[in-house]
Amino acid sequence: MRAVLISGGLSMLIALLGTPLFIRFLVKKQYGQFIRQDGPTAHFTKRGTPTMGGVVIIGATLLGWGGGLLATGQLPTVSAVLVLYLMTGLGIVGFLDDFIKISRQRSLGLKARWKFLGQGVVGVTFALAALQFPNEAFRTPASTKISFIRDTNLDLAFAGVTLGMVLFVIWANFLITAWSNAVNLTDGLDGLATGVSLIVFGSYVLVGVWQFNQSCQLLSSAGPRCYEVRDPMSLAVVAASITGACFGFLWWNASPAQIFMGDTGSLALGGALAGLSILSRTEILAAIIGGLFVLIVLSDVIQIGFFKMTGKRVFKMAPLHHHFELSGWGEVTIVIRFWIIAGLFVALGIGVFYAEWVTG
Repeated sequence: MRAVLISGGLSMLIALLGTPLFIRFLVKKQYGQFIRQDGPTAHFTKRGTPTMGGVVIIGATLLGWGGGLLATGQLPTVSAVLVLYLMTGLGIVGFLDDFIKISRQRSLGLKARWKFLGQGVVGVTFALAALQFPNEAFRTPASTKISFIRDTNLDLAFAGVTLGMVLFVIWANFLITAWSNAVNLTDGLDGLATGVSLIVFGSYVLVGVWQFNQSCQLLSSAGPRCYEVRDPMSLAVVAASITGACFGFLWWNASPAQIFMGDTGSLALGGALAGLSILSRTEILAAIIGGLFVLIVLSDVIQIGFFKMTGKRVFKMAPLHHHFELSGWGEVTIVIRFWIIAGLFVALGIGVFYAEWVTG
């Protein structure tokens, strides 16, 4: 538990103090945000605001996590390294995308095929590695079973180990792509994605600590509802590090934002959320905990699908937060109310998580 507190506090401090230094560096290099012309006109004033702030989030997370382990004398676990690998790998893909946009002053960054290839390489290697490295109890970080609050009886390896591994890689990459795009779409207003992320990752600290206390590997206290998670406390430490980094970054990213996280941050945070959901065996539960992200994606899907079928739009603009912006809502009002909705989804998700254990 000390590692959770130290990692979270250290990453928050690093992000809080490191972000203004990074802002000065970006301003000196003139690495500012390019604003799309078809977006809300109020956003034109944000042109030139430093971006790629995800570098700070990733750096603070890694340093906070490492500092927490050093302070408590713990060794890194495979599960923690895998989540941080996924986070950092997707962050690098996002960084390349951001850098091309900034250097060429256009809204198009990496070409779709290269972005897809980069995400695919990181996602596939993560998925393959997650089925390796069994511990002394023969538990690997992930399993081929689809999970809700724990592994269900729906096993992707129903027709053999090889097919199961292939199907798991496809499933894991679907989740990685979905969550990365969800956070990326949400990152449209000052502080919105950062605030929602810290609420969601904060909930995974609670999930990891609870799973550790009810772990099947604690043979002396393991009950019939114990959790088959390989390294639950390590995942809690990672979640705490990300939460702390988001807290520190939000100080500078809140309206009026002095820096944006960019694709560097949104892809990294989406990947980390996907990794935590897979390794904590809460793949479906994550859709409840991260319900605000899901709503944002659905609004985009509905808008595109309905327009293609009828030629008409459901919303004034998608994603959903831009609809309210064009309806006359203030940016801060939208962000705060979306944070509240995100908190309600997290409360519902944690409630479902705990109720499942209580009722058996």
